[in-house]
Amino acid sequence: MSRIRKLEIAHFRSIRQLAWCPSDGINCLIGPGDSGKSSILDAIDLCLGARRNIQFTDADFHRLDVGTPISISVTLGELDDGLKNLETYGMFVRGFYADSGLIEDEPEKDAETVLTVRLTVGSDLEPSWSLISARAEAQGLERNLSWGDRVRLAPTRIGVMADFHLSWRRGSVLNRVSDERADASAALAKAARDARAAFGDEVQDQLGATLGIVATTAKELGIPIGDNIKAMLDAHSVSFSGGTISLHDAEGIPLRGLGIGSARLLIAGLQRKAATRATIILIDELEHGLEPHRIIRLLGSLGAKETPPPLQVFVTTHSPVALQELAGNQLFVTRSGAEEHDVLKVGTANDIQSTIRKYPDAFLAPSVIVYEGASEVGLVRGLDQYRAANGYDAITAQGTALLDCGGGDADMPFKRASAFRALGYRAAVVRDDDKKPTAGVEAAFIAIGGTVVAWREGRALEDELFLSLTDDAVDKLIDRAIELHGEELVNEHIKSASQNGKDLNAIRMEALIEGVTTESRQILGRAARSRKAGWFKSVTWMEAVARDVVGPDLESAEVGFRALVEKAFAWTSNAGQ
Repeated sequence: MSRIRKLEIAHFRSIRQLAWCPSDGINCLIGPGDSGKSSILDAIDLCLGARRNIQFTDADFHRLDVGTPISISVTLGELDDGLKNLETYGMFVRGFYADSGLIEDEPEKDAETVLTVRLTVGSDLEPSWSLISARAEAQGLERNLSWGDRVRLAPTRIGVMADFHLSWRRGSVLNRVSDERADASAALAKAARDARAAFGDEVQDQLGATLGIVATTAKELGIPIGDNIKAMLDAHSVSFSGGTISLHDAEGIPLRGLGIGSARLLIAGLQRKAATRATIILIDELEHGLEPHRIIRLLGSLGAKETPPPLQVFVTTHSPVALQELAGNQLFVTRSGAEEHDVLKVGTANDIQSTIRKYPDAFLAPSVIVYEGASEVGLVRGLDQYRAANGYDAITAQGTALLDCGGGDADMPFKRASAFRALGYRAAVVRDDDKKPTAGVEAAFIAIGGTVVAWREGRALEDELFLSLTDDAVDKLIDRAIELHGEELVNEHIKSASQNGKDLNAIRMEALIEGVTTESRQILGRAARSRKAGWFKSVTWMEAVARDVVGPDLESAEVGFRALVEKAFAWTSNAGQ
């Protein structure tokens, strides 16, 4: 059955211009809000759906400019024999080149035979569908797909309401599973007549007075309706639509009463059974109504792990579970630019695929900050909480995800951040300077638009804290370390870091007499980042330290450290730029 080879959208809602060649299988659209994901699904549905009447409004035009028409073109490949019939569509067949995405009206032997359906809507808001071919246009020929072909090609849309697909309605998935049809017309007509008669007999006593008044009035006015008028169900009101026959469970309860998630799963499974008849399926917000394990089951039923893919699926999602379950070649990031929209394949390169597996939630934010380790993540989270409590916008409200690389290789944060940057995300790296990245790695990241916040020469985060905060804050950091790890361990770390030159009591006494010296601050920084048991080496520990100690002390802290912190937060506040 046919599959979409190319989608072209112009002047539709938030999309000024878009050209995209989707994959044959799962096409999962991700990206920030208002990037056009749902509009892409709607465009496919409007162009290929088998509906005779569609309501458009001025709001469907890009920037409400009704002077420029909406244009949605869908190029279909893998055509069956009926769609390649030369007598019917011969003047409209075209050639598609998968490697380049080009479409030509005079196809050569190595091009796939395709048809292009175009929907246009002008200022009169009247939709018009037609097949596109420069060859046919030159000869003044116009035509659309036959209604039967439109019904066969129409995508299945799985939305919040499942009633449509759980009844034998025109175009429902039940009518695509097999050729069986129930002829209920005679039985339904008799049931309607019986219902009208039964109601008329029962209601006479209830409405007798009113019926008498109507009969008298009619007689007075010379209207010949007889004396024995009746109240019966109106013949037009007792009618049955195409959805009269619907699915019920073993106890006779309609399946339209299923939960949203269960209904979606069932319809997706039925669509899979109908794959030989209709292969295109649309699902907005894939995760709606589904627990994580059922999201995985739904993706499995759609053929996410199968080769070749049984269905061509277009979905949107904000679920990290869905991202982890899918491969990078099934994920597409939507990006809105000033002139045109882009749909970028995430891809399966090692750096990208491993990043999806470990940090799927970061792909759902417009901006990403990558940190070397948990301490840096905790610092920013804690400072963010302190700032939010004092009237600043929270990082999460500004659309920024925080990503912990887990320490280790100094190049890894740049590899992770570059994977995001290549897909159009705003990306920054916050790093220590005690272990420097490979020469050129940082410069290459900056060259592609990345931002770097690095602690100063040779310093790790703990060095910056103990060298930059006030004596009072340093004292509080020591108290917090003792609270977390005990006085004995903290003392041992200080002695080891100073090669037994100082201990905890010596530094405490020094602080009381002359203030904490630079030498002691350096010792405390080294002690705090002890490799085996760092004082604040977890997100939770550093988060509390940043919220309770660093945040309140920041205005009085050393100016260079304060400038670095402010640079990181200024970057997050520019998320929309």
